[in-house]
Amino acid sequence: MAYVNSTPLARKGLADRLAVLRDIVLTAIAQRRTYARTVAELNALTDRELSDLGISRISIPEIAREAAYGK
Repeated sequence: MAYVNSTPLARKGLADRLAVLRDIVLTAIAQRRTYARTVAELNALTDRELSDLGISRISIPEIAREAAYGK
């Protein structure tokens, strides 16, 4: 019996590797922007507004991290 194995090559060309690297960098930039924007928006709220939302100032970085990077 003959078997055929049709797996793609593990090697990628330089252009493919650069495209993957570009995607990784763009994703990281977008996540960092989301984090910074979330921190800025939450810090702009008053203590009363944060309390209404059930958020304390100490938890703002954690909330922003979850918004940007997931849990």
